[in-house]
Amino acid sequence: MALCGGVGALALPSELIVHIFSFLSDWDKLRASAVCSRWRECLFYPALWTDLKLRLGGATGGGGSGPGETPKLEFLMRKFGSFVRELELEFAPVEGYPSPVQGAEPAENDPQFPARWKEAMDCYLDQVLCVLRGLRNNRNLQKLSMYGSTCILLDEDFLESTYSSQDNQESKKLKEIQQLFEQVLANSRQMKWLGCAFMLGVVTPSSLSALSNLSAGSLEHLSLLSAHAPPLPDGQAPPLPDGLPPPLLRPPELERLPRLRSLALDFHHFTSGVCRALAGGDRAPLLRLSLLLAGTAPPDAPLEDTPSEEDWRTLAQSSAGLRVYLMALDARSEDLLKVLKPSLPLERFHFDSYAVCSAGTLELICLQYHRTLTHFTLVRDDARFPDLSENHNEDPLVLLAWRCKCLSLLVLHGYTVWAHNLIAISRLRGHRLSVLEVQEESIHFDAYQGLVLGKDPMHHLTKEVSLSLGRAWSPALESGVLLSDPTQHFYREAQSFSAGV
Repeated sequence: MALCGGVGALALPSELIVHIFSFLSDWDKLRASAVCSRWRECLFYPALWTDLKLRLGGATGGGGSGPGETPKLEFLMRKFGSFVRELELEFAPVEGYPSPVQGAEPAENDPQFPARWKEAMDCYLDQVLCVLRGLRNNRNLQKLSMYGSTCILLDEDFLESTYSSQDNQESKKLKEIQQLFEQVLANSRQMKWLGCAFMLGVVTPSSLSALSNLSAGSLEHLSLLSAHAPPLPDGQAPPLPDGLPPPLLRPPELERLPRLRSLALDFHHFTSGVCRALAGGDRAPLLRLSLLLAGTAPPDAPLEDTPSEEDWRTLAQSSAGLRVYLMALDARSEDLLKVLKPSLPLERFHFDSYAVCSAGTLELICLQYHRTLTHFTLVRDDARFPDLSENHNEDPLVLLAWRCKCLSLLVLHGYTVWAHNLIAISRLRGHRLSVLEVQEESIHFDAYQGLVLGKDPMHHLTKEVSLSLGRAWSPALESGVLLSDPTQHFYREAQSFSAGV
């Protein structure tokens, strides 16, 4: 095609330039806007900014934008915050700060860590304020999804020191963040997706009541994951007895959300009253429920007022298509035995804890959820690799593969898996087991196999499992995000679990 009236890219029609720029990331669009006035005019076309996906924070080297990008963020939100339709915000972890499951104390090992921590916290507060200030007058916001790193943003010492001192800058910024978040909810008119996970100081027990009636009537997905809630401002209700924080979601608030189709919540906030409210007659059926049972947050919190078998049965009857995703993080098998009711329609189960998952818990899951269970993940970050079977011929994981006819994903890390049992699992499930992930170092071979198969029993195992699954298979060498940040894994899985409902 001949170009007339100009040279090179400047001769292209504005519509074509806008289409080309639509493939750039948000930060690349901002950088490209500095090239020339023509590009700047095209890049600020509103159609390019209906969806924003931002990864912020993290300090130097943390993988996010860092504090140096705050002026660009302010410009971006000032320009487009008032009309963006979908906003996804994620904060990167602080460089050198490990996951809570790793159990390290970075401040003792790295003298520079306190400075990085302070930089990351200041960056977090400033950038959250920047985003919410840009959104507060937006009446067309349909999706707001915010995720903060649990490694740094849920620091209990910071929360206690901030709320005990009402005059410091951090306390003032947190109060402004809470007020701005409520303004965003109050001014919205067509919110369909609201997700806030592990965002320090953003959600309080009074936040959801600020949601406008129009958005309350249109909301289809709600995600409120905190692991623990910050204290309420002065004059509001104190925490409940036994150290439990006030719930982030109450039954009366659910009555304002008649179209809610999916919900993600801390299990300690999913009370019997909430379960009964979701089973109410004049509301859309709930289709997806993601629950995080965190044994360390709030600390030593008793499992009280949890849904009973009757509550689950009523909810399952009113929502015939309901499926549940449950992650137990640093929980105990005794807690799970109280939680796993027969009528709970469990589809995905993820157990990640220092405590060993008992064979009795696995047997209970096999018996109660053999018709619904599709995903099973068992993770333990420990070098001892406990054996779940009392002897080599009675592995509960083999029984799981045999009884659960819908099982399509099996992930095992940190537990001993005997080679012959792994072959049995692959033969029982066949090509229907689309994901089979097992650490190589956790696979054991008995002495008889070593004698019969020669020097390379792993080659034989790989061949047999591949033949059974109908595709090439090999043991996993790394655990990836499952061990480094299990809450991030849960959040992303819960998002995809609810998408498209």
